[in-house]
Amino acid sequence: MAVDERIEKLYKIISDSDNIVFFGGAGVSTESGIPDFRSQDGLYMMKYKYPPETIVSHTFFREKTEEFYEFYRDKMIYEDAKPNITHYFLAKLEQIGKLKAVVTQNIDGLHQAAGSKNVIELHGSTLRNYCMSCGKKYGLDAVLKTSGVPKCECGGIIRPDVVLYEEQLSEVDIERAITAIENADVLIIGGTSLSVYPAAGFIRGFSGSSLVLINKSATSYDRNADLLINMGLGEVFGELDKRF
Repeated sequence: MAVDERIEKLYKIISDSDNIVFFGGAGVSTESGIPDFRSQDGLYMMKYKYPPETIVSHTFFREKTEEFYEFYRDKMIYEDAKPNITHYFLAKLEQIGKLKAVVTQNIDGLHQAAGSKNVIELHGSTLRNYCMSCGKKYGLDAVLKTSGVPKCECGGIIRPDVVLYEEQLSEVDIERAITAIENADVLIIGGTSLSVYPAAGFIRGFSGSSLVLINKSATSYDRNADLLINMGLGEVFGELDKRF
């Protein structure tokens, strides 16, 4: 099927449904200048004293907190990043009553910045931080505009409200994501290699009419897709945005 035919088919799928869920990964935000982890130019390919997946683990945070924050401030926070066409298009679909939820593995808050309301952040958000001792909530500045290990006024360590390696996802977010996917007629998966578990496993509960997979590279789930588009999300949604 030619590219134009695939986009036309996706247009029809979206037009015919008012019960769509979008499940997205790092590829949603790469066009906003936020690098992913696993691509050729991703964080995993860069050279650090420790592997990035080790640095953003619970153990490393606990044992080498200052080094964690050095990496976190440098490579995990993108204060100036703006939503791109994918974020805005999904927000538009929600506003016109077609998209019921965005389930994201990203921690950048760009879906909300674009106007999406029902966003399920499986891995948390860099925009939220809290004191590990008293629970007081902090914004981004508490981490970004400090050096070393950020401390609460009570003396406790402030940590990002993100899910690190070795940590469990929120039970509430898991339930919300699974319920949204199971109840959807159309599931659009975009910008993810589907290699991060347990999040990637949630899509197995989908039993609706159309499973759409949009990703530049192949995934282990390609054979399950009713519509497979190996293109960048911005290119696909940029074309569709003109029609809605």
